[in-house]
Amino acid sequence: MTSRVWQHPYVNIFKHMRVEEWKKTSREGDVTTYMDKTLMCSVFRIRGSIPASNYILLPKTSTQSLGLTGRYLYLLFRPSPAKHFVVHMDIAAEEGQVIRVSFSNLFKEFKSTATWLQFPFLCGAAKGSVYESTAKTARHGLVGPAPSTVRWTCLMMDLQYILSVYLNRRHSHLKTVKLCANMSVKNMFTSDLVLDPGVSFNEAKQAGLASSLGTGPMPREMSFPVPKGGSWHDLYDYIRFPSDGAKMPFDSIQKGYPSAVSTCSPAERSPMREMSRSVNISKPVQDRVSLIQQITTPKLHPRHRTTLETSSIAELGVVTSGLNGQDTSQDDWHCPGDNLGKGQGSRTSWSHRSAVRIPCTDDGGVHVYAHTEDDINTHRDDSDIEEIVCTAVSRPVTLPIAKESQQRKLHPDPILRLNRIIGFGGATMKCALWTKSGDTVVYPCHAIIVSMKISSGQQRFFIGHTDKVSALTFNGNSTVLASAQTGIQSVVRVWNYLKANCLAMFKTHAHSLSSLSFSYSGGVLCGVGKDGHSKTMVVVWNTLRVTKGGEVSVLAKAHTDVDIQTMKIAFFDDTRMVSCGRDNVRLWRVRSGALRSCPVNLGEYHALDFTDVAFEEGHSADREPEDRTLFASSRSGHILEIDYGSVAIKNVRRLLPAQQPHSQRREKQTFGMGLGIAVNSISVSSAFCATGSEDGFLRLWPLDFSTVFLEAEHEGPVSLVSVSDDGLSVMAATTSGNLGYLDVSSRGYSTLMRSHTDGVLGFSVDGIRRRITTASCDRTVRVWDMDSMQQLYDFVSEDTPCSVAFHPSLQVFSCGSSSGLVRVFDIASAKLLAEHRQHRGEVVGLAFSPDGEFMYSAGSLGSLALYNSSQEDHHVLRVLGNVVARGTERAPDALTVSSDNRCLAFVGPSEYTVTIMAACSLDELLRVDVSILDVESTTLDSALKVCFSPASTGHLLVTTSANKILWISANTGRLLREVSKVHKHQCSSLAVSEDGRFLLTAGHNAVKVWDYSMQLHVNSQMFIGHSQPIRQVNFTPDQMAVVSVGDAIFFWDFLAHPQETGTDRRSPPKAASVSPPKPALKGPSESEVNGRLLSNGMPRRTAPLPTSPPPCLDISSIDRIGQALSHLSLCEEDIDEVLPRAAPLPAPLAGPSPRPPSGSFLKVTEMAAGGDSSTLKSSLKRAADNDSLKVEKPVRPDCYKHFTPRFKTSTLDQSTATPELGEEGLSLKAVIGYNGNGRANMVWNPETGLFAYSCGCVVVVENLHTGSQRHWLGHTEEISCLAVTNDAQTVASAAGGSGGSRSLICIWNVQDGTCSNTISYHRGAVQALSFSRDDFFFLTVGDFTDPEVALWSTRTYQLLSRVSVSGPLHDVAFSPSAASQLACVGSHGLYFCNIHTQGLDVELKVQRVCAPEEVGDVELTALCYNANSILFTGTNSGHVCAWDCNTQRCFMTWEADQGEIGVLLCRGNRLLTGSNTRRLRLWGVAAVQGMRPGGEASNTEDRGALVLLEQEMMLDGTVVSAAFDDVMDMGIVGTTAGTLWYINWVDNTSIRLISGHKSRVNDVVFSPDESHFATCGEDGSVRVWTAPNNELVVQFQVLNQSCGSACWSPSKGGACVVGGYSDGTLRIFRLASSEMELKLHPHPVAVTAIQYSANGQVILSAGRDGLMAVSSPVTGLTVRLISDHKGAPITTIQCVKKQYKEFGLEGNELWLAASADRRVSVWAADWMKDKCELLDWLTFPAPANPEESDSLPPSLAAFSPIDPGLVVYTGYGVERELSFYSLAKKRVIKKIALSHWAMCFSLSSKGRLIAVGSKERVLKLIKSSSGRFQDFLHHSDSLQTCRFSPSGKHLFTVAYNEILLWEVRGL
Repeated sequence: MTSRVWQHPYVNIFKHMRVEEWKKTSREGDVTTYMDKTLMCSVFRIRGSIPASNYILLPKTSTQSLGLTGRYLYLLFRPSPAKHFVVHMDIAAEEGQVIRVSFSNLFKEFKSTATWLQFPFLCGAAKGSVYESTAKTARHGLVGPAPSTVRWTCLMMDLQYILSVYLNRRHSHLKTVKLCANMSVKNMFTSDLVLDPGVSFNEAKQAGLASSLGTGPMPREMSFPVPKGGSWHDLYDYIRFPSDGAKMPFDSIQKGYPSAVSTCSPAERSPMREMSRSVNISKPVQDRVSLIQQITTPKLHPRHRTTLETSSIAELGVVTSGLNGQDTSQDDWHCPGDNLGKGQGSRTSWSHRSAVRIPCTDDGGVHVYAHTEDDINTHRDDSDIEEIVCTAVSRPVTLPIAKESQQRKLHPDPILRLNRIIGFGGATMKCALWTKSGDTVVYPCHAIIVSMKISSGQQRFFIGHTDKVSALTFNGNSTVLASAQTGIQSVVRVWNYLKANCLAMFKTHAHSLSSLSFSYSGGVLCGVGKDGHSKTMVVVWNTLRVTKGGEVSVLAKAHTDVDIQTMKIAFFDDTRMVSCGRDNVRLWRVRSGALRSCPVNLGEYHALDFTDVAFEEGHSADREPEDRTLFASSRSGHILEIDYGSVAIKNVRRLLPAQQPHSQRREKQTFGMGLGIAVNSISVSSAFCATGSEDGFLRLWPLDFSTVFLEAEHEGPVSLVSVSDDGLSVMAATTSGNLGYLDVSSRGYSTLMRSHTDGVLGFSVDGIRRRITTASCDRTVRVWDMDSMQQLYDFVSEDTPCSVAFHPSLQVFSCGSSSGLVRVFDIASAKLLAEHRQHRGEVVGLAFSPDGEFMYSAGSLGSLALYNSSQEDHHVLRVLGNVVARGTERAPDALTVSSDNRCLAFVGPSEYTVTIMAACSLDELLRVDVSILDVESTTLDSALKVCFSPASTGHLLVTTSANKILWISANTGRLLREVSKVHKHQCSSLAVSEDGRFLLTAGHNAVKVWDYSMQLHVNSQMFIGHSQPIRQVNFTPDQMAVVSVGDAIFFWDFLAHPQETGTDRRSPPKAASVSPPKPALKGPSESEVNGRLLSNGMPRRTAPLPTSPPPCLDISSIDRIGQALSHLSLCEEDIDEVLPRAAPLPAPLAGPSPRPPSGSFLKVTEMAAGGDSSTLKSSLKRAADNDSLKVEKPVRPDCYKHFTPRFKTSTLDQSTATPELGEEGLSLKAVIGYNGNGRANMVWNPETGLFAYSCGCVVVVENLHTGSQRHWLGHTEEISCLAVTNDAQTVASAAGGSGGSRSLICIWNVQDGTCSNTISYHRGAVQALSFSRDDFFFLTVGDFTDPEVALWSTRTYQLLSRVSVSGPLHDVAFSPSAASQLACVGSHGLYFCNIHTQGLDVELKVQRVCAPEEVGDVELTALCYNANSILFTGTNSGHVCAWDCNTQRCFMTWEADQGEIGVLLCRGNRLLTGSNTRRLRLWGVAAVQGMRPGGEASNTEDRGALVLLEQEMMLDGTVVSAAFDDVMDMGIVGTTAGTLWYINWVDNTSIRLISGHKSRVNDVVFSPDESHFATCGEDGSVRVWTAPNNELVVQFQVLNQSCGSACWSPSKGGACVVGGYSDGTLRIFRLASSEMELKLHPHPVAVTAIQYSANGQVILSAGRDGLMAVSSPVTGLTVRLISDHKGAPITTIQCVKKQYKEFGLEGNELWLAASADRRVSVWAADWMKDKCELLDWLTFPAPANPEESDSLPPSLAAFSPIDPGLVVYTGYGVERELSFYSLAKKRVIKKIALSHWAMCFSLSSKGRLIAVGSKERVLKLIKSSSGRFQDFLHHSDSLQTCRFSPSGKHLFTVAYNEILLWEVRGL
């Protein structure tokens, strides 16, 4: 008890701890004191962007304790406006635990653990503000940063209550308190009394309050001052937690409403003693359960809004965006769903609403104020009544995709997307990185990090830094990126490079962080910067857990007095570092939590200024990892070689300047003695060293620095060199802002990026040629190509260019400079056309008239000049003085010209006036004084920038110094509208889109896009990225992009939907017309076309906008030409072409002669010794298909949904000898993969378990439980789609016809797998199939070549009806509620179909409805019904439209995706969408029913009726097929990547069911033990599969390369797969570790064949150039190069074990190589003895002049598995045949005739079988002894690979990406 006595009645904590002395307490970061004017005393202010780095801690360390036992903690503080703060309290419980209680306005919800409670703090607002009324209505305060009106607050927290209720712990004492930025704090104290800050001592005495009663007034030293007669609660906030006011919807710390204290006057206050609220163990359990439910499951109660109305506004129509502050929920102000990472990461957390005031002519004008960035107060009279009147219109309602927000926002969101940036550097030019793959560079551009692919120039962005990036570093495999920014906020960010998201952000250095280095593993990060005393500080962080969501901790830190220019972590040891700087090179090491260093003894070189260090690459097994050389470069030209192990200098060299100019120098640069050239950077690879020096040269040296073997000269000093990991490229950066790389092998140099070296002042765009010219402070004017980002021209000026302008049509631009000169340049001739000096000061404005007739310039001293730009000399027409406002702040766009060429506007003659002149004569037309427009303002408002909106509006926009935008009538000068608080800083530039729908503004570092009419709840979106103030922003002439300049040149994609032509959308409704629409709309005028063809030659597609809401279409009216509504019936013409009869499956055609009953045989010729005899050539002719019709080729629709057969050059040979049933020598065992090129070619029935899909021309039926397959064979072409009946007993499959015949549709019986019927009807491919709900009808749809709908009976499969339509159809579906109703979608809209049955006659009637105008000119691509007669359709623009099937009208649309939607499924109230953006989305559409006309919400604006995005998945390709259960919980989805996914929405999981190759498969090979097989393809992947179940085990992917061949290692020590790639490399992958073991580069061209030697000692590989290499799989070295086949690509390499003593040679291995020139070489080898000798050379004859020399069959050869002394060859020759060559007899001993040229073949080790694949899609199995053969037609394309397993039991065949596995039975 004695410890508690001294703490009564309270403890002044700051006084007790003597905070101002900082002995018992500690502070970190920006903690200062200042005199607060409100409290009239000194207070502490804590500031900083990172709260954890700026704080006050009481007591000094966390191991000490305050020991304060008071029950209540009082904190007197004020949150910083627009900032976040955090407070942590450690409270000791009597049970011995320490509980951390934290509260912050950063927290969004309450969270709790056993030792940590987190409470959200909701800031209060000033009395009478919109914030306060909103908070009262919503019953809680403002979430997020504190408002600008936040007040000083007295917070009382009941610590005993918090621990008891939330954790069932008993409070002991307060241990520590940590106050973190951003806040101001006066004091803290603890007490056991409930103290009222609003009661003075006199009032407490009169009321009888005393400490003995547990209550009392606030002590004087803790109280806030209150003026005489004032109320404490009117000036300050008092927050008690827990609150004594109304119960909040979730536990949070906030001001309670209502409050009895705050609403009473001082005389009326009657404080009462509060009863003790201690919580006993016997408290009812249900109370705690109820409380926990409130904490863990917060629910926002629905709030109803009252409607508001605005009076009519002259000239601007009705404004419907105003809201009454008292009736607006909090959701109207905040959009918590919009975060910084959305879009390109360049947008702020949510878009702001600006205060819009519209003056009216009468006194009863309505002033509507909305949300701005800063504080908002409502200034409206009580008599003002605001109301919005909503009239029902018969048009679809477009709903936003939000989960809770009910606001109407600017769409799309985001409306800008950062596409590319021209710029490099900013803080440093010494920072750029290669990725591990060497195909991408990463570099900083001011505050943004750019990742650019060197092949395409495509950029990705890492956005988050607030200042210029000063350092970058990668981990070893380029998966984690670290970056640091310069300035006082030296924040370090760690990024996931692949996902471009920030993993961690922290700050340790005070400022000037200049160097970062990652360890190879990524577990350690090292940084160098300055501390608060500007002393160099080295910090080492532990980043091991950062990729798994863990925190970054400091391992060690050290201060040093030595200079450090760069510091790098050794790649072989995470704990070792090396640094260099002025006068020193130091080695560092982290040991036992300490960072220690030792200097290198430099001897006589101790005074050098070192610039860079690099480690020797590579590793030798006989050396320790640290036994390597360290290279250090210096500004004096010295390069030191330092032995890292002994810390001693091994060698010193110096780079000398040339004695003569470089152009005349004949010898290469060397090292020696003399004055040196500064070496700024050094980079070392395993083969050479690269240096970048001050003389502008990038030099490549051998590691002994004997001579330069390659160099590249640059325009400026080289600041950085970096060798890629593969050593093939060297990147170089210069101080002049250039970034490029040198290709070592080709010796070619490519420039990646050029940039201005200083800020960009202005720009202009040439829309016709897609060029942009920029003026910069670096005194250059540059012209860039907008597509390639390459610099085209560079003009250097003696003075600073300030503004530029392109001529609207000619290749001419003008430039104004700081000296007043105006120059006009002709780009095509690179000639100066004119030079004028009409201005004495800086040129602040420069513009051409839109017609190009005139040019204007304005000077900073008030002059204005008019030029005749139709003449080449651009002579002066008129000059006026003192008409433009003086000053340079309006540059570079001080002038604006109206789009009709009539008016010129500018600010002047004074800063308070705006003048409008006649553009052709400079006669003054109008002058407006903007300073008197706002009569309520107490200060004069000056104009800053002016901009004409499109001439049709007649508006001139003016930005002012009061941060407003004024809409002024260009004719009368009357103020029409104004927007306040546009930006936090003054608006520096503005522009209006050509269609007058959007406004673009720039303020400080941000760009904003506004709705021009200002009629939304949220009228703008803000985008960040610039690190310096933006000088100019504008739309490109084609209106498809936005350009902003400042620190760099930013190109943004403008994503707004195209404008709909027509009159104003706000025009009043008119009576709907019942007459049919006009047949067609006239095309745009020539001027309109020219206006749209400004940028890339492609007009932007627009959709017509009607002058009134859409008329109610009469469904009985028929459009005569079918443009808007059609009524079609069965056409009787050409009925004889229809094949309505059901035909049995056709039998394969036989050969030219009858087939013998015992089988088919090939001609076998045994060759007699000493002579050749010719063989008989089998001639198999195909019947020509003469059934061709010459018609105009239809155009394929622009959507992925439409099926397009993969292009094939092969044709099927029908004259084949297929085996009799039961006599097949091959049995199809498995099909590997899924055809992602099909559409809806997968079916699944969850009730019966039926699962079927197509691969090539095979329908695969798979048992999902066992993985076993059944195969339905009947098609010969690629299957396009499948359909299944509702009872899952019948499946239909469709494929194109072969040889130009009609498509074939097969009807399969699921039970026995037989084909019961076939239909051959459609001329082109079949696009869609569907069965009716009762399975009585079957519908087929042709593709774009034959867009016809055919209806069939499922009993007889007779044709019942057909309808031809005018445009392509994409999808079809039957209604689930009515079997006679169905719908189709296509390019021309939606077709509602009805089946009318009269007796035996069936008629299909169709009515067409166009797509709704809200979605623009789109194609409807997918559709599905729900159970309530609602039809959903998807579009190729990503919209989903909801249609009422009864009225056949669209009543709602929403944007469901950013790409084309190809799959729609609806189950109950859940809708599934799949698109070409790879997204699979699940929507809740329960509210759609109420949006239907006539529904519950049809007559009122139901804001709660939203479409909710419930879940989303990203797959590996475009979604092409999907099937789900009845509740949409689980299903199967197919993608174009050849993958079938199992989707479980309940668990939110996706599992691969079927995997396959998307692109061509080049090789397939079994492992020696046949437990695995490997495939490789054009996509650069090597995939390993398990043989028993054919499941994918691992995939090795190499980007941007194709893998042409693969083979397995024969060794038993561990299975390896080696792949040969198109870049000439071999990569060895080990299956056990799933990693690449070794990379070899023996070829300069693509690898065509690869094989391990029989014993696995070497790898033999061959390239396209005919060179063969023998490489060691252990060292990676090339042992031998063989050039005998040089010039002809190698097609085959094979190795076998063979003792060849009979050939007169010793050894144990034979190998052969076959080349495309029909030559085969056979070699004898003993690799252990390094012996390889040519044994035989075979050359096979061929016709001298082949007819098809460009597509000859390959030359193939192989050893006979039974007798390796026998070589089998086939290739182009006189005859189609297989030749058997005996190595012993040196001659061909046997030939077998073939019916087709062989594209591939394989020899089996069992049964003397040979498999031959042909271009005619025939797989031929041949018995070599007898010539007996069988043909198999299971592939849909030419066979390219066939391969027997080592045992001969299985056979692989491949056609493009179809992989079939056969079981070999034998012949």
